[in-house]
Amino acid sequence: MARQNETLESMRLDKWLWCARFYKTRAFAAEAIKGHKVNVNGQAIKTAKTIKASDKVEIRKTPYQYTITIQKLINNRVSATQAASLYEEDIHSVMIREELAKQMKANKVSFPRTKGRPTKRNRREIIRFTRIPKEE
Repeated sequence: MARQNETLESMRLDKWLWCARFYKTRAFAAEAIKGHKVNVNGQAIKTAKTIKASDKVEIRKTPYQYTITIQKLINNRVSATQAASLYEEDIHSVMIREELAKQMKANKVSFPRTKGRPTKRNRREIIRFTRIPKEE
């Protein structure tokens, strides 16, 4: 029987994704694999696919995409800092994700969020603003 935090030769992909903290539960990881959101070495795979160190994994979590190389396989879920040492992310993947995060942040600033429904006064102003003037 494998001990806690013991390095392994191979393991199930859904369990590794959970251990590496890409998904909150193994069920979510399995669902992502079934939904073809995870590829190993460029191929769509099944949930119970066994992986090994040096496999390349592509993970699509809307709106981001991760391209990683597995460094270590471990039996149990670990802290976020330790989980980051289980894989190495492609530099190109990091740059694309950071650029997308900047774009999303810029979009948030240009579309400020309002609280709840408009008041009666706000609604009347909206109607006045959007009403098409009648030609006389």
